[in-house]
Amino acid sequence: MSIKGQAYVMGAYEHPTRDAPDKTTAQLHAECARGALDDAGLSFDDVDAYFCAGDAPGFGAMSMIDYMGLRNIRHMDTTETGGSSYLVHLGHAAQAIAAGKCQVALITLAGRPRNGGNRPGAGGGGRAPTGLSDGAPEAGFESIYGGSTHNTYGMCAMRHMYEYGTTSEQLAWIKVAASHHAQWNAHAFLKNVVTVEEVVNSRMIADPLHLLDCCVVTDGGGAVVVTSPQVARSLKRPKVRVLGAGEAPKVQQGGRGLDLTYSGAVWSGPRAFEEAGVTPADIKYVSIYDSFTITVLMQLEDLGFCKKGEGGRFVADGNLISGVGKLPFNTDGGGLCNNHPTNRGGMTKIIEAVRQARGEAHPKVQVPSCDLVLAHGTGGSLGVRHGSATVILEREA
Repeated sequence: MSIKGQAYVMGAYEHPTRDAPDKTTAQLHAECARGALDDAGLSFDDVDAYFCAGDAPGFGAMSMIDYMGLRNIRHMDTTETGGSSYLVHLGHAAQAIAAGKCQVALITLAGRPRNGGNRPGAGGGGRAPTGLSDGAPEAGFESIYGGSTHNTYGMCAMRHMYEYGTTSEQLAWIKVAASHHAQWNAHAFLKNVVTVEEVVNSRMIADPLHLLDCCVVTDGGGAVVVTSPQVARSLKRPKVRVLGAGEAPKVQQGGRGLDLTYSGAVWSGPRAFEEAGVTPADIKYVSIYDSFTITVLMQLEDLGFCKKGEGGRFVADGNLISGVGKLPFNTDGGGLCNNHPTNRGGMTKIIEAVRQARGEAHPKVQVPSCDLVLAHGTGGSLGVRHGSATVILEREA
């Protein structure tokens, strides 16, 4: 069963806070939920499905359903794939709606890493800076060597440079593009436009990744509301329908045949494109998970926007800047400049993609005639062990 055209993203909301010392994580979830429902023109009583990941406090979905007073739930999903969880949730929500399991699905994200609510650390969506939970079976083999998320991504960047001649200056252009967009976002954590020189001259974190190659760490959150076509037709908001979705894990299988130069997007991307019936050349805008600059470069290659090994040249010289380049990305500033709560950035990728498809992004970064968009996320350790998820959305006339 295909989900193409079977579900619509009708509500989207990003919490404006980047520092929340006076709010609980549950409160942030609820405020994001209310914002997305208000945006759609719906109420908590309309929600009959709820989706959350490991950032939800207490007993996950059960606790949040109780906290938010959701009384009509008949479907719930607590799939946890780190930063890609919310893109997986969007695909799963579309599947549930297509199967008749629900009509209005609410997906929320929230966290307070700046105020002790989550362990802080720039990374690819793990619960802790290592990207490993204490109970992970591989932890005893890897953690003893002092591995961290930063180091893992640094190894991916170094290998990519070795294999394909990618440079630090090319990676820096990804941060530069994000900063050009963030200057127009009133809520962005970092609003200053930076140069390639400033990125490569910032202090080294995990060779070859510099401080400005890393995402920010913020409090905050977001939510989206996914509905059936019948509900969507009753609402007065622009209609953004789900065309295709794909998900895939990448694991290292004990190190056998490990290749650090690609991500799970090599599988999730083609699945989403096939279901949507479009190609990378048709996409007008991309929201790409950006825990580090190398994350963006590798995913663009793996999704088919350029050939493997050509990502460095593809992202250079402003090619990702809206109004300047061929493929505008992360026009809210992304995780590199805007926000990155709970070590997870997948939710905001959906939200900005929806804004672009609706024509509601900031006028300075809105992509003209932006009717076809892609959102993609990873969760875990890039190139080593993670989950990838890709979603393609279309504005319905």
